[in-house]
Amino acid sequence: MKSVNIRSLELADIERWVEERGFEPYRASQIAGWLYNRPLAATAAMHNLPVELRAALESDFDCTIPVVSRESRSGDGTTKLLVRLADEAVVESVLIPREERITVCLSSQVGCALDCQFCATATLGLQRNLEPAEIVAQVMLAREAAAPEPLTNFVFMGMGEPLANYDRLLRALSIMTARWGLGISPRRITVSTVGLVPQLERLVRETSVHVAVSLTAARDELRDRLMPVNRRYPLAELMAACRRLDLPRRKRVTLEYVLLGGVNDGERDAVDLVRLCHGIAVKVNLIPFNPYPGARFERPTPATIESFQHRLLSSGVHATVRKSRGRDIEAACGQLAASDAAAIG
Repeated sequence: MKSVNIRSLELADIERWVEERGFEPYRASQIAGWLYNRPLAATAAMHNLPVELRAALESDFDCTIPVVSRESRSGDGTTKLLVRLADEAVVESVLIPREERITVCLSSQVGCALDCQFCATATLGLQRNLEPAEIVAQVMLAREAAAPEPLTNFVFMGMGEPLANYDRLLRALSIMTARWGLGISPRRITVSTVGLVPQLERLVRETSVHVAVSLTAARDELRDRLMPVNRRYPLAELMAACRRLDLPRRKRVTLEYVLLGGVNDGERDAVDLVRLCHGIAVKVNLIPFNPYPGARFERPTPATIESFQHRLLSSGVHATVRKSRGRDIEAACGQLAASDAAAIG
């Protein structure tokens, strides 16, 4: 059992362990309180637990805690956290303040295997999946970094493909949303996927979080080149799945479309995207490409971005343009590669 990190446990797991170990039942809620309702702390700091209980936790579980090894601040207020894990692997989380909200962008894997051509994380390859405890710890570290202001929104749009780490993601979401856990409303959580169809349908059945699909091209031959996952789940299959999703009334699937200068931002691309969206309750989030070292693409001009959005809107497709935040510290969408080269402390 030692290999299980203590912050991967749900309350029912803790209750079973407490019973098996012969401790008083009420100790389970005390332990959960220390794990999820206080700042990250070593087991030794859980001062209202008996010494023998703390020793048993240390004996039976991995109690290591990720740490923020570098905090980078952007001129626009965005903060990037370089989070170092117990095995020295690193991931990045991003805090994005906007008006009365603070959104935290969370990672689900160290690197990524899906090789999207416009994403810096893809250059790392997949190193490993994050454990539930490591996902939960990112939220808790971000919460501490944002204090005294509260985090308001939580998006799985950082490093990795969340649905390729489905079971661990689901466990993390359970801890995040439970009253005994972090107590976050599912309505404040969005999970973004490149379009792993079976897992996407499971996520909608098994949770109440929002979903976003990274699309970026509306023709198979182009999406095959930009996002190799399209060869496995081509557009017809992906969009059919979006039509089948059992969403509450007035809730839409978000389609994320990274605008690549001269590649997918022309009139034909807009027409194809309108056609693809026909008959589906969607909103399109246009994301102008954010360059990173070694990137082969360019950011479209403001006029091109505006024209593309206007074409969608005039055709009845709800479309917004995501404002890039944190570009100066490589914290914007598509720039995360677990590098602290841009950190300014």
